Amino acid sequence: MTPQVPRVLVRFIALLIALPVLSQAADYPIQPVPFTAVRVSGGFWQARQEINRTVTVPFALKQCEESNRLRNFDLAAETLRRRAAGEKNFQNKPLTIFPFDDSDAYKAIEAAAYVLSMAPDPGLEQQLDSWIARIAAAQEPDGYLYTFRTMHPDSPAHEWVGQNRWEKDPVLSHELYDAGHLYEAGVAYFQATGKRSLLDVCLRNAELLWHDFGDGRRRLAPGHEIVEVGLVKLHRVTGDQRWLQLAKIFLDARGPGGPVYNQQHKLVVDQDEAVGHAVRANYLYSGMADVAALTGDERYLAAINKIWSNMAGRKLYLTGGVGALTEGEAYGSDYDLPENGYNETCAAVALMMWNHRMFLLTGDAKYIDVLERSAFNGLISGVSASGDRFFYTNPLTYDGRAKINSGFAGRAPWFGCACCPPNLMRTLAALTGYFYAVRRDELYVNFYAQSEGKTPLAGTTVKLSQTTDYPWQGKVRLGVSPARPATFTLRLRIPEWAQGRPVPGDLYGYDEPGTPTWKVRVAGAEVVAPTEHGYVSITREWRSGDVVELDLPMPVRAVHGNLKIAAARGRVAFERGPVVYCVEEIDAKTPLAGLAVPATAKISAGFRPELLGGVTVLTLDGVESTGAGRLTLEAIPYFAWNNRGLAPMTVWFPRALPGDVPALAQKP
Repeated sequence: MTPQVPRVLVRFIALLIALPVLSQAADYPIQPVPFTAVRVSGGFWQARQEINRTVTVPFALKQCEESNRLRNFDLAAETLRRRAAGEKNFQNKPLTIFPFDDSDAYKAIEAAAYVLSMAPDPGLEQQLDSWIARIAAAQEPDGYLYTFRTMHPDSPAHEWVGQNRWEKDPVLSHELYDAGHLYEAGVAYFQATGKRSLLDVCLRNAELLWHDFGDGRRRLAPGHEIVEVGLVKLHRVTGDQRWLQLAKIFLDARGPGGPVYNQQHKLVVDQDEAVGHAVRANYLYSGMADVAALTGDERYLAAINKIWSNMAGRKLYLTGGVGALTEGEAYGSDYDLPENGYNETCAAVALMMWNHRMFLLTGDAKYIDVLERSAFNGLISGVSASGDRFFYTNPLTYDGRAKINSGFAGRAPWFGCACCPPNLMRTLAALTGYFYAVRRDELYVNFYAQSEGKTPLAGTTVKLSQTTDYPWQGKVRLGVSPARPATFTLRLRIPEWAQGRPVPGDLYGYDEPGTPTWKVRVAGAEVVAPTEHGYVSITREWRSGDVVELDLPMPVRAVHGNLKIAAARGRVAFERGPVVYCVEEIDAKTPLAGLAVPATAKISAGFRPELLGGVTVLTLDGVESTGAGRLTLEAIPYFAWNNRGLAPMTVWFPRALPGDVPALAQKP
């Protein structure tokens, strides 16, 4: 009997045969361990990935169908067929609201492809094959793919769509934005299944872009960035240098003298602060990082270093969100961080993408610290515990009534502008790609979660296993098992919060930082070593069965903001480990507006398995209340708010009631 070849091996062989081997002169000096090589095996992130797989992804696929996003492709295909058959005046009107609705289907496919990479699902794969056939049928003969124009070609079907192709892309048409998400989906599906069906659609479209924009034929700055990231992914998979060149062409077309809103005010190499629409901005900075790594152009790196310092030092929310302004979904001015900040979920996704790339360029843990803060707070706040209700915006205070969530009060089942749900679910599905990275004979351990993984290193294969209840507990048992004895350096990230500060810089601080008391042991022996760029480094000959124990104490921390943050002056917030906390009025049972948390309040933490899927809550004893004396409050993780109905919520509390003098002066 002929032995059966494992399906994953068939896919790998197909990938090698189908495309040329990538050859390039430069790349990120640090390479991530692919998410397909790491699996969560329990605990916090497994629960969320499982809900994402079984609830959120199927729910989003259904929503894309029921909201007519897929039907738009059918109408575009019908217009192409009937015009080709001689009905020269036939056209269809779009069934959805926005010209970028195509991209929601692409992101949903990408997320589903990541799910397929984790575990085979013939039913899901068959559904995606059907979707891809419908998308391919809507592609014009020269590769153009944009349903709003194709289905209604004689005149613009939307005010954002120009009379001619690309005409309004620098503003609002989103033709190239759609293409970027298409490329990400095509690469993801090819890597998950070995099938070229969607990848070939991408390549036909990219050929059109090269024909129209390559070699400087036409200078155009995409109005909503992401095509640059997608083109780099095409380059990586195919080895075709044109796609990398095209990404750089689009980047270099920006500025000077254009709108700040979409980062066209300066040449990208001259930009020095995070400005404009936050999602567009963070996608831009991610694309700049890719081009910096792959071309060696240090001007890009110098620019995004300045921009990152501005963002992390002056425009980052405690929850890891960015984009304070409702107007333009944009970054505000320095220290403009109002409690009701916009903080779009997509901006948190893009911020994580950007920070991971900054780490891969530099090996500095501060970027992973910001990524972790976003992941545990500003990202997963965007999806409900049930997996089928979403936040578009993620403010740090809420009155319990206002329709702040894209027209909804509280979490919504879907949106007319539905960019956030599929963006979030693709991030959750591939989250383990942030866990580890390698550089030569160095292994970076960046993310702590119950998990198993493996990677080639030092001439052998190293298996990794984490046993931990992180983020509720700070003890991590890391098994390091090379296939044969090997000498290499293990770099363990020591988070900023474990070193006495919540974030890099002075944007936020702890009232009582204390002396860091984290410990690292190898084979039971304590490792005494300083941190370097946020890591403890252990170089030794590693053998199968070696164990590293990391102990990160998790006291509850009272947090103050920089005095330049008007919304945080005289106020206090709380976090434990990487988790930021809030109070909902449903727990306070008294109006939040009449409460203050003085420095004398006693705070304790305890795990509640029955609450919100199992969370650690904070008990605040000695809270001052207007007219009710002192009382006790419970605080829940910020990511879990609005899972029990509408209620006022806040992260920041006054340190004293009006007229009182706070017992502890706020520190700068």
